[in-house]
Amino acid sequence: METAGTLTPEQTEQLTRKGLRLAQFTVGYNVIEGAIAVTAGLIAGLVSVVGFGIDSGIESIAAVLVGIRLAARLRHGHADERKERIALKLVAVTFFILAAYVTYEGTMSLIEGEAPESSPVSIAILVLSIIVMPFLAAMKKRVGNQLQDNLILADAAETKICVLLSISTLLGVGLYELTGAAWLDPVAGFIIAAFAIWEGKEAWEGELVEDEDED
Repeated sequence: METAGTLTPEQTEQLTRKGLRLAQFTVGYNVIEGAIAVTAGLIAGLVSVVGFGIDSGIESIAAVLVGIRLAARLRHGHADERKERIALKLVAVTFFILAAYVTYEGTMSLIEGEAPESSPVSIAILVLSIIVMPFLAAMKKRVGNQLQDNLILADAAETKICVLLSISTLLGVGLYELTGAAWLDPVAGFIIAAFAIWEGKEAWEGELVEDEDED
């Protein structure tokens, strides 16, 4: 796999433009997905679905930050390392915000013992996310590794969190439908909070770039 050190300026620009398009798609898709998920989750009282929708909004914010920096690179022909380090730390903060929100809401749900309602719309949007997001995360990761770019890889990690959140939330909602165990929903959120903290730590420390011999 070619890496940033072996890429021509033309290849670097082409990959940067691809990264920008992926970020733009992420913003558009997640705004729609987040609005649907939050609305459906609030109506049904599903904490993890609301958390999933908020994650979509947070992922959109992260993608906007990445898109701004990639667009600046294309305009100026080079990366402003100081500004990109700041942007990377801001993206890392979005992981921590997500973890805090899901943990708080899940804890309150367990304490209050609220039982969520059935929500076919929530299930549908989660299934769609499981179909779309793995491809988006993989494309971002490939571009990020080729450019050896922590900022794009942080965005890829945020998208991967969305995949994990989709799977975990769908399992929680589905098992609730089968068993009636309301505690499964917030527990699904706690699992995602742990993933978010881990990825946020790596993004903050700039440790997302893989070694060249790794895929």
